[in-house]
Amino acid sequence: MPDLRTGPLISEDAFAALRRARHANPHAVADAFGARSRRPLVAGDGRLFIVAADHPARGALGVGGDPMAMANRYDLLQRLVLALSRPGVDGVLGTPDVLDDLALLGALDGKIAVGSMNRGGLRGAVFEMDDRFTGHDVESMATSGLDAAKLLVRINLDDAGTARTLESTARAVTAAARRRLPIMLEPFMSEWADRRVVNDLSTDAVITSVAIAAGLGGSSAYTWLKLPVVPDMERVLEATTLPTLLLGGEGGGDPAETYAAWSDALALPGVHGLVVGRTLLYPQDDDVQQAVDIAASLVHG
Repeated sequence: MPDLRTGPLISEDAFAALRRARHANPHAVADAFGARSRRPLVAGDGRLFIVAADHPARGALGVGGDPMAMANRYDLLQRLVLALSRPGVDGVLGTPDVLDDLALLGALDGKIAVGSMNRGGLRGAVFEMDDRFTGHDVESMATSGLDAAKLLVRINLDDAGTARTLESTARAVTAAARRRLPIMLEPFMSEWADRRVVNDLSTDAVITSVAIAAGLGGSSAYTWLKLPVVPDMERVLEATTLPTLLLGGEGGGDPAETYAAWSDALALPGVHGLVVGRTLLYPQDDDVQQAVDIAASLVHG
């Protein structure tokens, strides 16, 4: 486990109590969500900085050159709790297992909790494009009092699995709007390359994905977009009136260049913050606090 010398680390006693609750008192999860303090999604300066941790459930454990970087759940929770303790971090995006752990640890009080919905398109699988909804659903999020939903919308014109993903996404958007639950769509135009799914990060492709995703569901009233930072982001943001958050990518690039690109994109109309995971939770120098603080300053100024 890395030396996370700053911020409130989780004690072994706290981890032991978490395991006991999961073993002998599973209703403690619902109790923890029911007792947590909540805040509005849009508050203060109206900006959002969300830390993402839904990658493991899709079999995407790698960061940079380490294919198993996110495999240790205790290590991941240490990093998440440290990140959530920093000023300017508004919340976390995760699958039920991650959010349940954080709720039991008391780390979600006063934070935005975003539930991740479709994790069925496992990385490297022959069925990766059939991205079924295997995580949170709208009813479970409403029952738990989560603050928003998120789903991935990869659009591959050469793969029939895309049709099922689009149909399921439209139903989820409609259900979320009925529940007045904000829902963040992360769209990509994707293709198969050497038996891998590769996202097209050209400006035109991102604009096309925005046009398709924004029209899904019976109402767009509660729809947000979660988009990659690509060249000519001005054109991308001109393609939609929906509130938009920027995603951070897989990490491993030059940090200074990454921060500069985020800073430029955050200044554009319609952009309201960042949703970043691996880049900040597993920075190249392993200084989680510094990476999170830099990103928070870019979002909140």
